[in-house]
Amino acid sequence: MDSGLGWLGVPLAVVGGALRVSTPFLFVSLGECLTEKSGRINLGLEGVLVMGAMTGYAVSYYTGSPWLGVLGAGFAGLLLGVLHALICNLPRVNDIAVGIGLMLFGTGLAFFLGKPFVQPSAPLLHAIEFGAWSDSTQIRSALRVNPLFIGGILLALSMHWAFRNTRWGMVVRMVGDSADAARAMGYSVNRVRLMATACGSFFAGVGGAFLSLYYPGSWNEGLSSGQGLMAVALVIFARWRPIACFWAALLFGGAAALGPALQSVGVTGGYYLFNAAPYVLTLAIMIATCSPHRTLAGAPGELSVTK
Repeated sequence: MDSGLGWLGVPLAVVGGALRVSTPFLFVSLGECLTEKSGRINLGLEGVLVMGAMTGYAVSYYTGSPWLGVLGAGFAGLLLGVLHALICNLPRVNDIAVGIGLMLFGTGLAFFLGKPFVQPSAPLLHAIEFGAWSDSTQIRSALRVNPLFIGGILLALSMHWAFRNTRWGMVVRMVGDSADAARAMGYSVNRVRLMATACGSFFAGVGGAFLSLYYPGSWNEGLSSGQGLMAVALVIFARWRPIACFWAALLFGGAAALGPALQSVGVTGGYYLFNAAPYVLTLAIMIATCSPHRTLAGAPGELSVTK
């Protein structure tokens, strides 16, 4: 942090950190929003996120292209999403239990396959320097935005528009609100949920690629700090609305950036407590929305939590 800014630089550092840290939250929450709109919960997105991070780093290392790494991460997530959907389509299978199993499977598989990539350096994604006009290093750092963040904003806007204005969006919402109505209209509930879960997991895999290919920009077994699980609370907080998922992701990202921002001005007491801000925020949100009328407002009718 520039010494001239002092404490005034803390809000700027939090904003800059939010722009970086919010990107995985954004992609995972949008993926979970799409999945839950179809009437299914996927608690396995933490495993998808970690698997996407490992795959993206490995593909970038072997091909020399970080963007191919992003694509590879998305397809790794898509495969795990298809696996989740196929298992959940079986009779008398609980999607929450399957999600927990998928989280453990995806995380364990990523750790096993990713051991050779802990030390090697892979090509990383570059940022867009929106702050190049400034002489302040902190302003330049805060306004350094990765293209995936911009892509996440466009994705949120596209999903918002699609849910309201396209036949595809109507079908997904119909399946999520009433499977019987969807069947009466001639739609295959299992097929729609499979596609929604697969696409949602693709988005989560892309979020994982951001972790390994941009921030923090490496592959190791401690890369994810529970963003996949917190995304479920984030979607509830956003009331299953893509635009609200974007603002909630920024809020979570800012909370995660609070600890490093305070440390940069010499506040070291309670450092680990400040680093726990995203988890405290998750608990606070769940407590604040514990009323059944508020928690389930806007929830798709076919979600298991509403029955």
